[in-house]
Amino acid sequence: MPHADFVRSTQDRWLVAGWLFTTAAMILVMIVLGGVTRLTGSGLSIMEWAPLMGVFPPMSDEEWQRLFVIYQKIPQYDLVNRGFGIAGFKSIFWLEWTHRLWGRLIGLAFAGPLVWFWATGRITRSLRLRLAGLLVLGGLQGGIGWFMVASGFLPDSTSVSAYRLVIHLSLALIIYVAILWTGLSELYPEPDPVAVPGTLRRLVWLSVGLAGLTIIAGGFVAGLHAGLDYNTFPLMDGQVIPRGYAALQPVVRNLTENIAAVQFDHRLLATMTLLSVTATVLAGLRQERSVRVRRALTVAGLLVAGQYALGVATLLWVVPAGLAAMHQAGAVLLLTAHIMLLHATRPLSSLMPKS
Repeated sequence: MPHADFVRSTQDRWLVAGWLFTTAAMILVMIVLGGVTRLTGSGLSIMEWAPLMGVFPPMSDEEWQRLFVIYQKIPQYDLVNRGFGIAGFKSIFWLEWTHRLWGRLIGLAFAGPLVWFWATGRITRSLRLRLAGLLVLGGLQGGIGWFMVASGFLPDSTSVSAYRLVIHLSLALIIYVAILWTGLSELYPEPDPVAVPGTLRRLVWLSVGLAGLTIIAGGFVAGLHAGLDYNTFPLMDGQVIPRGYAALQPVVRNLTENIAAVQFDHRLLATMTLLSVTATVLAGLRQERSVRVRRALTVAGLLVAGQYALGVATLLWVVPAGLAAMHQAGAVLLLTAHIMLLHATRPLSSLMPKS
């Protein structure tokens, strides 16, 4: 029976929070899977948009051959994988198929419990609207994913558009953060009663902003394969600022299309994030009395140090797939720690929407 007037028990909140955190974890895996498909060049192996029937893999040799013939018509095959045969095609197909299947599973894992929680009155009206909106965004993300993949079919293109990749990544992160924040609000519906200094909150916001910008810059590094150049650290080709940083006109194009500028900006933002998080952690641990905030600060400090080291290692070893995937996962985990910290330090008069 629905709860009268939506008076919700602690058990209800924990059930909803557990479901949301599970969904967020699945999205994290999805982001890493997407990175691996890009690193291995697998993303263009499925050339058909089939939201329903695409859940089934090829069931016969004839179907495999049909799909392989389609793949042979796109530029990536001619310019990168010519002659690698049906076995090579299968190896990249299965990774992309798994990536798409996982996306469908996320949709089911979110939509199914949402219907049940809605029908049994375990979520409030405002939370229903928020979660329904996130479900719509998830469906839109699937369409944007295909929009991104389609850019790799253009003449002389061997990979997807960096701009479309960043749009796809950004929306994934928006959905991830929104679900994570909502889950945290289920566990902690009220701000911590221990007042948090305004200076610490400002430092947290600065770190969150820098971490987000660093991830977006990393998306352009990935889209341009910029990590395959300038594989030294801390200098780039013997320079602090690499030659040709502003080679493109108009100058603004360098921020997203110039390999030297894109990689330098990512390095700079990562360093600024490291410094900002370090300052936040030092200030917070010295001042803060809340156990929850101190725990989040400690996790953020450890993650930012590990993530920075992973980034340098990935660069020096010329982007091996394993290290690059760990670096991408580390970026999302670092963002997660910051969202947890931001939630823990919200002021007592917080205007964030309540569930």
